[in-house]
Amino acid sequence: MTTTGSADPQSRQPAPIKAIPLRRPGRWIAAIVVLVLFGLFLYGAATNEAFGWGTYRQYLFDARITEGAWNTIKLTVLAMVLAIVLGVVLAVMRLSPNPVLRSAAWAYLWVFRGTPVYVQLVFWGLFPSIYKTLDLGIPFVHQFVHIDLYGIQAAFLFAVIGLGLNEAAYMSEIVRAGVSSVNEGQTEASVALGMTWGQTMRRTILPQAMRVIIPPTGNEVISMLKTTSLVSAVQFTGEIYGISRDISGANFEPIPLLMVASTWYLAITSLLMIGQYYVERHYSKGATRALTTRQLQALADAQGNAAVVETLPDIPGGERK
Repeated sequence: MTTTGSADPQSRQPAPIKAIPLRRPGRWIAAIVVLVLFGLFLYGAATNEAFGWGTYRQYLFDARITEGAWNTIKLTVLAMVLAIVLGVVLAVMRLSPNPVLRSAAWAYLWVFRGTPVYVQLVFWGLFPSIYKTLDLGIPFVHQFVHIDLYGIQAAFLFAVIGLGLNEAAYMSEIVRAGVSSVNEGQTEASVALGMTWGQTMRRTILPQAMRVIIPPTGNEVISMLKTTSLVSAVQFTGEIYGISRDISGANFEPIPLLMVASTWYLAITSLLMIGQYYVERHYSKGATRALTTRQLQALADAQGNAAVVETLPDIPGGERK
């Protein structure tokens, strides 16, 4: 049996809408104003002799400045490694059911988050004056190592310790928040599959927690890079700002040397931001709900076919033809 008098389903489709984008002159006006102001700022800076651009070019790639940049990178990396390791330990202690471990971790966070980092660095600079010797061994039984702290020059080591211990207090909260963000059902499902605690953390919890941990950790690395400019409190002046300050004290031109230090900080920070972007993208796989172009096309085709089927007339027997 065939049906007559039915129109072509394609002819019943509404005419496509021709979308005309709105004109937004305000955007163009704002962009022009910003560009003009930026151009005026660049022109004023380029023609201002106080910036000392000749001195800036002379010291930008000076061997002392590049050595300071390398020392800054080493300070940042070593302090962050110490902070991450200790931060993970503190986070586990904070999540532990043992009240003693929880209290000890809370006390550590209370002290190191409640006092300024510069004050802590000053304390580490005076550490050899407070504890002139360091003895390691079994108390009152046997001494294995005896270190004369007052006689050694370990400013770099104390700078790493001071920065790392302070940053560990913040990293512990970041790690704890990341682990707590994973649904408990994930742990229960992993245990039901027969995974051990280590396998559950490595395969289930940490990969999902990294999506929460990585962004603030990247920000902390960048913040650590800039915090290294305070290590003069432990009598270490081998980083970028310390060296540029020493040079400016000799040639009496602080402004171009500050520009040199700022340029190096910006360059290293830019590299860290690029690395953070790729690490975040790696751990965010599967986290987005956005559909790809192919998925959107398949969905549109499916909806179009369903609309065509709906326009077909009913046929006795419950079938459509």
